[in-house]
Amino acid sequence: MSPRNKSGLRALAASLLLGVLAACSADQPPETPDGGTLLLERAGFSDLPGWSQDDVAAAVPAMRKSCSRMLRSDDSTPLNPGPRFGTVGDWRAACNAMERLQPGDTAAARAVFEEQFTVWQASDAAPKDDLFTGYYEPELRGARRPNATYDVPLYPRPGDLVLVDLGDFRDSMKGERIAGRLEGFRLKPYDSRAEIDAGSLDGKVQPIVWLADPIDAFFLHIQGSGLIRLPDGSRTRVGYDGHNGHIYFPIGRHLISEGHVPKEEMSMQAIRTWLDAHPGQMQSVMNLNPSYIFFRELTGDGPIGAQGVALTAERSLAVDRTKHAMGVPIWVDIDYGGGLRRLMIAQDTGGAIRGPIRGDFFWGSGDAAGDRAGAMAASGRMWLLLPVGVNPNAVPAADTPPAS
Repeated sequence: MSPRNKSGLRALAASLLLGVLAACSADQPPETPDGGTLLLERAGFSDLPGWSQDDVAAAVPAMRKSCSRMLRSDDSTPLNPGPRFGTVGDWRAACNAMERLQPGDTAAARAVFEEQFTVWQASDAAPKDDLFTGYYEPELRGARRPNATYDVPLYPRPGDLVLVDLGDFRDSMKGERIAGRLEGFRLKPYDSRAEIDAGSLDGKVQPIVWLADPIDAFFLHIQGSGLIRLPDGSRTRVGYDGHNGHIYFPIGRHLISEGHVPKEEMSMQAIRTWLDAHPGQMQSVMNLNPSYIFFRELTGDGPIGAQGVALTAERSLAVDRTKHAMGVPIWVDIDYGGGLRRLMIAQDTGGAIRGPIRGDFFWGSGDAAGDRAGAMAASGRMWLLLPVGVNPNAVPAADTPPAS
């Protein structure tokens, strides 16, 4: 599931779909609500559909990873985006309680969550704009050296690519980023996908690996992370390391508007099938998305999400980082595959993940995960779990928060 920011997994198979699918109390936020504001209303664990049936202990390893990252900061540090999600100090007791849990002890894990957290139902002023999609980490064929089979380069971040966080210059632009190349004293747009695929970086940037299939490479740019299976049977993992600054365009929207794929049949698999069947038009259609992603090799567990921790299959959730804080446990009730009701941890984000009730479900790695992710575009609900004593409505929700 636009690229993931900084270290984030730019993993959005379902972003292809996104572009085509197109109480007066102290618990109410003090600002006038609008469709872009995350509204949070106090609820209870008994309000969570399926809470007593979920294997809550399966979410604890993911929560520990988030806590480890979170607790590196001083206790006074607020969780981005802003103070409504509490400070690091507010989260310390809950995180310490997670460390004391024994692996697989579901009853104990459920009791700790109920003791350490309060439940807040999430909503906004546009109740029908909720959307839950899926993403995954693909496994692709590649090689360290090019040949007749492996001839699609996968580039690292070029040395002349300049990434700019506009929030460093204007508070009103927090969360906005651009990228480009310096020409003299001016920052100019970087090469587009069409220019790079036509060879603009040939001889200037040494690829990490060469892939066997240009369509695989295109989808890897959307996913933002992948496992590369080399000819000797070994594997290496690559992850997001920057983007060219061009705005992401979902080519599924084009395929629908041209009548190539019916809207009701749109999926990642449908796009791949069409591209495979039309090799003469494949490159021009892919070039409609000028956004281009650069990669780095990763060691250890992965893939890595926007919080900087390794994602956990079926327990990590990508959210809009301008509305939600990384590391927050989120209960989801999604109308997909008979119903997905489970505890997730907000650990990732993405350019196509926009809105308070918007989530991207990480299914894991490989083809089976891809099958489940590619067809996922469902409505649903979410509840946030915040440490006892944290009232998210005691302070205003920021409209343009930082996303560091």
